[in-house]
Amino acid sequence: MEEQIQDGEKKVPKWKSLLKKFGIGGIIFFTVKGIITSTLIYFLGKNFWIIIRDYVSQWFD
Repeated sequence: MEEQIQDGEKKVPKWKSLLKKFGIGGIIFFTVKGIITSTLIYFLGKNFWIIIRDYVSQWFD
């Protein structure tokens, strides 16, 4: 019985094992989270010092 499971696991693609582990909702959640995180990193990295400068200057106004 264990040998069959191990052989089956070797043949199962990575996305199928992830789907079984997290479910469709989990896959969607992690995909959306990754897109949002990547977008934030891109825009914050691009305008990081401008955002920090404006935020700090608000303290002194």
